[in-house]
Amino acid sequence: MNICHHIGAASDRVLQSLVAGLEVEFGRGAASALAQRFLEAEEVDFLWEARIGERWIGAYERIEDDEIELDRIAILGRIEGAWFTAMMIVDGEGHAHGIMGRRNFADEMEARTAFAIA
Repeated sequence: MNICHHIGAASDRVLQSLVAGLEVEFGRGAASALAQRFLEAEEVDFLWEARIGERWIGAYERIEDDEIELDRIAILGRIEGAWFTAMMIVDGEGHAHGIMGRRNFADEMEARTAFAIA
């Protein structure tokens, strides 16, 4: 039986679920280190999916003249037990393409305050 959780709804369990799955595949000793590397490599997607709030900041100006128009979106969320805000680069279809910065906070109120002034 498989149980699936949306990252945004279960962000505190993301790391535990990832570690549990990696333990099955690679053993207990390697699971935590592999999970951390996976989270770092996929940070943009994990943060975007873990958001609980977002706000459009403006267009993202690039030097290249590609056909894709991108926007800067401030997000607020919680992952691995920590609150964060981040500035994301997102296309018109809601797909995250990059991150411009991230700040972690000890509590929700600090994060919400930072999000409000981003």
